[in-house]
Amino acid sequence: MTKVDVGGEIVVPPRRRLRVSPPLAWLTVTPFALWAVARLAGLDAAGAGVALMTGTPYVAAASTVAVLAALAGRRRAVIVTAVATTAALAAVVLPRAIGTAPAATSATGPVLRILTANLFYGVGDAEAVVGLVRRLKPDVLSTQELTPAAVEALDDAGLGRLLPYRHLEDAPGASGSGVYSRHPLTRLPDFAPEGSHNMPRARIALPSGPPVEIVDVHTLSPVVRDVALWAADLAALPAASPGVVRVLAGDFNASLDHAALRAVLARGYVDAAGATGNGLAATWPANRRFPPLITIDHVLYDRRAVAVDTGVHAVPGSDHRAFFAEIRLPGRL
Repeated sequence: MTKVDVGGEIVVPPRRRLRVSPPLAWLTVTPFALWAVARLAGLDAAGAGVALMTGTPYVAAASTVAVLAALAGRRRAVIVTAVATTAALAAVVLPRAIGTAPAATSATGPVLRILTANLFYGVGDAEAVVGLVRRLKPDVLSTQELTPAAVEALDDAGLGRLLPYRHLEDAPGASGSGVYSRHPLTRLPDFAPEGSHNMPRARIALPSGPPVEIVDVHTLSPVVRDVALWAADLAALPAASPGVVRVLAGDFNASLDHAALRAVLARGYVDAAGATGNGLAATWPANRRFPPLITIDHVLYDRRAVAVDTGVHAVPGSDHRAFFAEIRLPGRL
């Protein structure tokens, strides 16, 4: 057999690498960078910025696209900006999913279980709420948008046998609220600013442990015309107190990306969901064709306590998920 040399050369075409023009890279990165600056500086107290800021966890995830665009643009300045932006957004979002809050060394007292539920103008399913009370066995149920009809429906469903003590400020529409308890309550003055929703508070007489105060929170919604009133509601929430373990539970109409809510935390509180790694579990809007998008229902507890467990639960008929938190109290104050 004769070997034939056909000659020639095998040529492998060069791989095409994605290139993005520097102006396009900057155009992609800049909105994320501005968002990060606004979030870190707390520039969300006016207009549409209040509503938009609740989207920070989604913006943080999407900012990785800006990093890819910056790398494709091959300009050091835009790459540094994109990476710094994503790192900054991750730093404010990821701790909620990790649960890095340190445990309070003084939390050696009894456990307090709290369930909070917005009943959506009173039409939230009373049987479902009472079912959650039977299953989760909370010591306290904090309700918002509690109407007189909802009070009757909850009683018909058997809530009074499970949580026999109550401090109710029910009202038609969205303004009513009420605290139900397994243990005796002492009513305390409502502190809500004039024109706001009812926000009852009460002292709970637990069988043991330090004195505990529960505040049923329901701020006004921060629609454009009510942003100042919403901020006033949050500013009016009482700070933690040396002589009592105070817990704020309810519908804050605010996420941890709002500076006004972070200011409340700075007055001596910890967010239970964030402390347990459940801080990205969305609570609103519920019972739609799409999942809940943002987290605006919270339990904030005194820093001397520690969160043991948290969870969100469906309530048919309501536009909120119920939120449950189990808190271990300090042994003494």
